[in-house]
Amino acid sequence: MWGPGRARLPAAYAASGRRALRVTLVAAAGFYPFRYGLDRPVAATYALFTVVALGGLSRIPGTGRQRAAFMTRLLPVCWVLVAAGTWLSVRTWTAVAGMLVVGFTLAFCAVGGPRPAGAAPGLQLLYILPSFPPYDPGSLGDRLTGTTTGAVLFIAAEALLFREPAPAPYRERAARAALVAERWAARLASAPAALTDADRRVAQEAGQSLRPLNVPEAERPAGPGVRDRALTHTGLAVRTLLGRLVQLPAVRGRDTAPEVSAVLRAVAELAGATAACLRAQASPAARLRELAAARARLSAGSAGPVSGGGPPPAVLRCHAAVLEAADAALAMGAAADLAVRGRHATADLPPRRFWYARVPAPLLWWHRARGHAGRRSVFFQNAVRMALALTAVRLVAGVDTLPHGFWAMLATLTLTRTTLGETWSTIRLALAGTLAGALVSAGVLIMVGSDTAVYAVLLPVWMLAAFTLGPVRGVGWAQGLFTVLVAFVFAQLAQPTWRLAEVRVLDVLVGSAIGAVFGVLAWPRGAHDELRRAAADLLRRAAEIVVATSASVAGGTAAVPTGAPGYRSLERAVVLAESAYAQLQSEPAPFGGRGRGPRPPPVDWQATLIAGHHTLWGSARLLEPSPAPLGPGAAESAGVLGERVAGRMLLVSAALDPGDDTPAATTPLLDPALDGFAAEPPGAPRRYYATVAWLNSLMTDLTRIARPPDRPA
Repeated sequence: MWGPGRARLPAAYAASGRRALRVTLVAAAGFYPFRYGLDRPVAATYALFTVVALGGLSRIPGTGRQRAAFMTRLLPVCWVLVAAGTWLSVRTWTAVAGMLVVGFTLAFCAVGGPRPAGAAPGLQLLYILPSFPPYDPGSLGDRLTGTTTGAVLFIAAEALLFREPAPAPYRERAARAALVAERWAARLASAPAALTDADRRVAQEAGQSLRPLNVPEAERPAGPGVRDRALTHTGLAVRTLLGRLVQLPAVRGRDTAPEVSAVLRAVAELAGATAACLRAQASPAARLRELAAARARLSAGSAGPVSGGGPPPAVLRCHAAVLEAADAALAMGAAADLAVRGRHATADLPPRRFWYARVPAPLLWWHRARGHAGRRSVFFQNAVRMALALTAVRLVAGVDTLPHGFWAMLATLTLTRTTLGETWSTIRLALAGTLAGALVSAGVLIMVGSDTAVYAVLLPVWMLAAFTLGPVRGVGWAQGLFTVLVAFVFAQLAQPTWRLAEVRVLDVLVGSAIGAVFGVLAWPRGAHDELRRAAADLLRRAAEIVVATSASVAGGTAAVPTGAPGYRSLERAVVLAESAYAQLQSEPAPFGGRGRGPRPPPVDWQATLIAGHHTLWGSARLLEPSPAPLGPGAAESAGVLGERVAGRMLLVSAALDPGDDTPAATTPLLDPALDGFAAEPPGAPRRYYATVAWLNSLMTDLTRIARPPDRPA
């Protein structure tokens, strides 16, 4: 009986085989006509290695057509890289400087999302290839011809051959979750507290389907553009709305039913309109206006204090919870319209919450890059690590005339990982595989000699096997098979000798050793500790916003504008934590289950990120427009609650921080007891209960941090 892992092997081999067949067919179609038909070995080399770069080394997520469309946009970049590598290679110092700049830039482009990140290794190869002998700028025409031929043929193959079924896009996932919210809101409007445990599980599953961990990489809205940002905003708002609906308090009676039911019906209608909008149908603008009007009526009807004839505290609590749900629904609908229509969205967009809606695309890219331009960003760390390692290899190859230094750089590029442990494990397997491949290569080269016809026949067969087995069987197999592959290629370009296999082993050893050195020196623990630092910093900055907002509401001022440095710092902390969390998903679990001292408790990192978003959204909502004073009793209660929630945030932050001076092993993530949310100060207005509802939702987020549904940290 196969286990779950082995049961997936046939599917993995099938996917790898389809990709390998595309690469093999296109590489042969580009290599053989140039090499044997036109006798242009330079063009043949670049045609083959362009296909290897884009099809073998790059890991661009998505379907064939999605990859083809993205690679079409990359074609001018390929030309620039080949030309720059050719002209800068004539001197060692220019080649080294170029490698530093290009290596960092291409690696740092991962801030643009999964597709640029997946394409970066292949683009690195296209710059590395012309950076080594022969240093011949006069052959640039043949190099560009081969590059263009290989790229165009591979783009056509990706679009036309072996089409894969497309997974459900993120917009469709968000639409399905919005329909769940529509059903639950409509049911609550007619029958308060009608949701069963089964209903809550359905809502939770709908929200979980939007977690990045459960979304295929190609469908995650991770880019810096308006539509991707808005789609991410939509997913967060849908998840927030579902959470608010399942937690609504049950209050029956004539005092609440008409107003609350009207808002919940408007929420249901907007959720349905949002789903339709995400499926490229009508704009939800009309439903947004209806919900905004219903929310305003509920706010006006519950604004007065109890002593002035307003609703009793239980009703005000219900109103506050319903208004929280309405706010999430308004954010959901507006974000969905922006995600579908971009800058042509017709919905009214609050400028502070949707600050990016009218910002030009280049500035959004600059905003994303600037946010990661620092040592606390995992994208910056990875780019520095890779650029320094590649530059060191290029320097060694240029100064010591390392034979076939291209292979050493290729080893550094393919074997360096984001954690030292993973890099070392990869290098050991790669060296073993390379040694085995070198022995096979030497034997074949000795037996066959200079008969290029044999190598021409073996090359496509071996390429198909290498690109089928390598991705499935692991790095050892991949390096061993690729060692034989490059021997077959170069045996057709120059007089073959068995020493070619010896040089291949030497180059892989040098390249992997340099990669390991920089893995030791540059952030060897990957994203694990960085995520803990980023999450701890996020909660510290969120605590500052909570205290300032509570004090502002209590005093009737709007002293914390969303453009203030505190807000910008929290927004940047959220961005850094999100990127570190994304990288953590691709890394093995740290420590291997062992280590000195007690391990920190498992963490739901998504709950930490959502706590940051909820802090920003709730603060902006409570302080706009400028609130009226709460009164002495309510003001004191709101201020105390804000300070206590902020204090809990600081304790959780200390538990997450990996620094040696923090009580990570002893501080509990769950609050054993935090009373005060049930307080009913005499004469407290609706804004007091809205503030309490926001603080209570933040406490819920903090509680979830210690109950992770996915892989523990």
